[in-house]
Amino acid sequence: MSKNYEVIVKVEKNGNRFNAFDTDGVKRTSEISTDTRKRAYENGSLIGRYTTTTGKHYWKLLGTGSAETTATEDVVETVSDITLETENTIVEVPEEHEAVVSFIHKSYSLKPTGLKMKELKWKYLMRSAVRGKNIMMTGPSGCGKTLSAKALVNSLDRPDYYFNLGATQDPRSTLIGNTHYSSEEGTYFSESAFVKAIQTENAVILLDELSRAHPDAWNILMTVLDYGQRYLRLDEQDGQKTINVAKGVTFVATANIGNEYTSTRVMDKALMDRFTIVEMDVLNESEEHDLLGYMFPHVDNDMLGNVAKIANMTRVNSKSDTATIGSGISTRTSVEMAGLLYDGFNLNEAAEVSVYPQYSDDGGVDSERTFVKQIVQKFVSDGSGEDLFTDDEISDTINN
Repeated sequence: MSKNYEVIVKVEKNGNRFNAFDTDGVKRTSEISTDTRKRAYENGSLIGRYTTTTGKHYWKLLGTGSAETTATEDVVETVSDITLETENTIVEVPEEHEAVVSFIHKSYSLKPTGLKMKELKWKYLMRSAVRGKNIMMTGPSGCGKTLSAKALVNSLDRPDYYFNLGATQDPRSTLIGNTHYSSEEGTYFSESAFVKAIQTENAVILLDELSRAHPDAWNILMTVLDYGQRYLRLDEQDGQKTINVAKGVTFVATANIGNEYTSTRVMDKALMDRFTIVEMDVLNESEEHDLLGYMFPHVDNDMLGNVAKIANMTRVNSKSDTATIGSGISTRTSVEMAGLLYDGFNLNEAAEVSVYPQYSDDGGVDSERTFVKQIVQKFVSDGSGEDLFTDDEISDTINN
């Protein structure tokens, strides 16, 4: 049956987002489910809104013509509908409690395939985000903290901002702003991008490498992250203007916590208490192999399996009571090794340039580097290595 459409919108793609604008140029993105917008864009269709006799608004895909065009497929969705059928799609988060709960528990399909993260922890991450919690991603270097944080950002149809606090030399300039002088204007204050970010409703703000930040950055963030305060004082500006954090803003931080990480600082307990902690898991051998196979499908599967075995053996040893090395090979390094294999390097060469430099060669034959070389050589099949470990010794390395 023909319907009178009150609003007609066209979908435009911007990066990985599908934005909808009506004929007056008004943005209608948040009113229409992502699945409907994506289908409209892919089909070259318009979307029309009509109201039922009960007063509810519905959106339907139209043809590429005018408002009177017959719908090309019977797709009727309300604003509150949540569809997670397409993996890695972007969705709007509902506001009603029951819909939010449903969203959280269906959200695992939003996790990128290349991100290895247990379903419970992904749901916990999503729940923390949609409830406006401050989230801290912790775990060993190279385990996927930043990737997980960015995956969260990319899964939500929300404004996002990125600040690498570990690389910040001047925290006040980065988080508050600068005072400038010009002959025309005299002395004036210029707000930072961070000030704009915290005033953006429902924004997701990524604070990368927070554990490497200068303590001045932590002091500035104290009131911003405190649920009872949520403000930033621009003490560089005349009058010390106070900026309130906008509704729905979520902060996601990444941190390396532990004595084994150089250039990190012991984080203030008061600062830590302002975050919900999501601890990243270190991948086991099977998970690592699956990840490498997904990322490098054209590399010999047995070679990728060897990379996963080498990484796992170093991790097991580093955590044992009789550890020979201080840390295991990270997933980031495993990915780099696999990338070198893809580019024509052999396993021995890949380890030579990407793994060995991470380990000290102090102590000669008893050094960490020698130990890791022995592990790698066991898996070198190009004739360049020797069997420096017997199968029994390999087993002892894992078990010990």
